[in-house]
Amino acid sequence: METKQQAQPDIFQANCLSRQVLGLIADQWTPLVIYALEDGTTRFGQLLKRIDGISKKMLTQTLRAMERNGLVQRVVYPVVPPVVEYSLTPLGQTLIEPMEALRVWAYGHLQEVAHARTIYDQRDHPQLQEGVASLVRQREL
Repeated sequence: METKQQAQPDIFQANCLSRQVLGLIADQWTPLVIYALEDGTTRFGQLLKRIDGISKKMLTQTLRAMERNGLVQRVVYPVVPPVVEYSLTPLGQTLIEPMEALRVWAYGHLQEVAHARTIYDQRDHPQLQEGVASLVRQREL
């Protein structure tokens, strides 16, 4: 399979590598792992306790993806039971500042987002309702 090189990155193009790079941090859990690791090396169990709602499986998958992409360093100590520690690599550390900007934005706009959701949820959505009704009718046929 041949990969076409672009002169300038264009995130709107499906084959642009910049989409993949953006995808490194555009999931639910990676930003939280970055926040948890920004203060230094942390063990797996500590991460699991710190990030409420993440499962062991999802934390493992997220850390593996971050390690694969050069964002996290994983160190296993040969003891029984094994001790595994994670830390941000220099590349991962470059994400601290942009992730902090997102956190500040989120904290600063909590009320506005909650208000917008309330207004939206209180509105009548006839097109959506009709679309759902149409799908239900099609299933019944």
